[in-house]
Amino acid sequence: MLKISLPLRLQLSLVIVIGAALLKHHAWYNLGTYGAIAILWAWVLRVRLPQLGKLLGTELIFLSLLALPLGWERASFLLVRSLICLIVMNSFLLTLPAHSFGIALKSLTLPLPLKENLLLAGQYLEILLSEVKRMQRSAQLRGLNGSAGWLRYASAAMIGALYLRSLDRAERVYTAMVTRGYNGQLPIDSTLRLKERFVLLAACAIVACLTISSYQLTVNS
Repeated sequence: MLKISLPLRLQLSLVIVIGAALLKHHAWYNLGTYGAIAILWAWVLRVRLPQLGKLLGTELIFLSLLALPLGWERASFLLVRSLICLIVMNSFLLTLPAHSFGIALKSLTLPLPLKENLLLAGQYLEILLSEVKRMQRSAQLRGLNGSAGWLRYASAAMIGALYLRSLDRAERVYTAMVTRGYNGQLPIDSTLRLKERFVLLAACAIVACLTISSYQLTVNS
């Protein structure tokens, strides 16, 4: 993987996703260019393809249920565009080191309270996923192997237990943060280096040209 700082990786991912999301409908050539960029981005980040494929498959199932009622022609473009956006963001998230979401958020120009809420939400999501993995491991030790076994194990009672365990652990984490001096504010001030700013500006220029040209091509046609 190239040595790209976490804030720059997040901002580049957001630039690609926003540019693809703003594309004019049926601008297939521009969308194909974004697809090539998304594949290149996944290759640069060295994301694990089996893990990425499983996550994309699950997400596309839900997206297809929402898009198909719009008609096949419109839904096909929306699904492909959503796939490209998911490849970019999932590649970033799957290669994100543990407990480093806050570092990636440092350079975003967002209000301080919003950054703090995002940081805490990301931390609590990590706690929830950790508890899910522990429960899956517990189910395997009890002989409930495979997806069917896990579905039998994850009954309504176990989902409630998962919620209570996650809530209890989140409270313990918050208590530990207060003990270490947390006063409602997090040290999340950071700026990009000059070279990183140049790379980000170049990416913004490329994305802007692709997105704006999709509208110009539609008007000319």
